[in-house]
Amino acid sequence: MNVPFFDIGPTHAAIAGELEDAWRATLQGRQFILGERVAAFESEFAAYCTTRHGIGVANGLDALTLILEGLGIGAGDEVIVPAHTFIATWLGVTRTGARPVPVDCLAGTGNIDPALVPATITSRTKALIAVHLYGVPVDMAPLQALAAKHNVHLIEDAAQAHGATYRGHKAGSLGTVAGFSFYPTKNLGALGDGGAVVTSDAALAKRIRLLRNYGSEKKYEHQIAGCNSRLDELQAAILSVKLRGLDALNADRRRIAARYMESLSDLPDLDLPVVPEGAEPVWHLFPVRHAARDALAETLTAAGVQTMVHYPVPPHLQPAYAALGYRAGQFPVAERIARTTLSLPIWPGLTDAQVDHVCAVIRQVVTAPGRREARG
Repeated sequence: MNVPFFDIGPTHAAIAGELEDAWRATLQGRQFILGERVAAFESEFAAYCTTRHGIGVANGLDALTLILEGLGIGAGDEVIVPAHTFIATWLGVTRTGARPVPVDCLAGTGNIDPALVPATITSRTKALIAVHLYGVPVDMAPLQALAAKHNVHLIEDAAQAHGATYRGHKAGSLGTVAGFSFYPTKNLGALGDGGAVVTSDAALAKRIRLLRNYGSEKKYEHQIAGCNSRLDELQAAILSVKLRGLDALNADRRRIAARYMESLSDLPDLDLPVVPEGAEPVWHLFPVRHAARDALAETLTAAGVQTMVHYPVPPHLQPAYAALGYRAGQFPVAERIARTTLSLPIWPGLTDAQVDHVCAVIRQVVTAPGRREARG
């Protein structure tokens, strides 16, 4: 049986007519930059996230960078980040000239460990970025309390969490401001790059709108030094169509995740994801952990199952950040996650038979005599 790691085909096939209509309407409208379709999607997505303002930008990395710039964060400032995340979280910080201050993670979720954050806060700390990794919300309550106590901005990196909730509140509405990516494989994906910022802070939204468009509100008049980072009209039109079906697609991801959980929960050597109390994930990824990760991946590949290893080298050990002086062993949980995590296929339309095939192959490897390993 063939089980692709990701297949957007079934999702697009179901809405092919609507996507074609959106494309044709955009073409006929003859407005391709910051027109009515971008404005409509910004409003729709902000409402979906239960925030007041949405700003479409070119990609998720720009969303984080513009958030930090909009908050006035720059050289000499510190921003707390998780030690385990896609490198874009850190790149957003260093692009502003600020310094990323990593905090180790919780083994069950891969998300930042709130208990370790207080020790990293200094007089230079200006913001804390909470990454809802894999689509599993961070335990936000302690971070919200810390941010309020120390007067620092709480930023959500929600690039993998479109539609996730924490204690009944949508990802994107849990801090000062949030950044999203619409990379094609995301739960809400464009047909190319795209991103957005959502916030209920009107002044911050206005500044980020200026920053994304050359620092200009009126053509050829530039209030601040900005950049060119704009969601285009075609992508906005496509995203408006896909937003309407997002909750249903997320529900299908939850179905698949529940089947994995039920089928694999009795394997003591395989660590499954942990969901924080009050969190409702959207399962952008479904990561499992096993000490013999690479051998497991090879066996799955031989059985027709595609898997991926997400973030095998933590940001603090990347050559790009060697100058920061971090060394192996400083963030042991993040490093263990990087060594042992394997992402299983999860996408809307994946059948029960395909999920069962993945689970059957895993059970052969993890429970086979002579192949059992200690937990990583």
